[in-house]
Amino acid sequence: MKPMTNHSQQRAQQRGIPRMMIEMLQRFGMRAYDHHGGVIRYLDKSARRAIEKHLGSAIYRHIHEYLDTYIVESTDTGAVITCGHRYSGLNTD
Repeated sequence: MKPMTNHSQQRAQQRGIPRMMIEMLQRFGMRAYDHHGGVIRYLDKSARRAIEKHLGSAIYRHIHEYLDTYIVESTDTGAVITCGHRYSGLNTD
């Protein structure tokens, strides 16, 4: 797992995002550049299918509430800068 900043650790705790989900985002998440020095990782349909195949259907059903999470990684160091829940589409313009 890539390193996490103190800020991202606080946000994950405040927002109830388990470390396992951050690892899944790093491993399976799609990448979108935010044009501010960061890479947004999120789960699209194909990434969700890959996670379901990796974990199995029973465990996948239990993590359903976390499938809307995202992380932002630094393009320089690769460290996780922040994380959160998506409530709308990604703004990558």
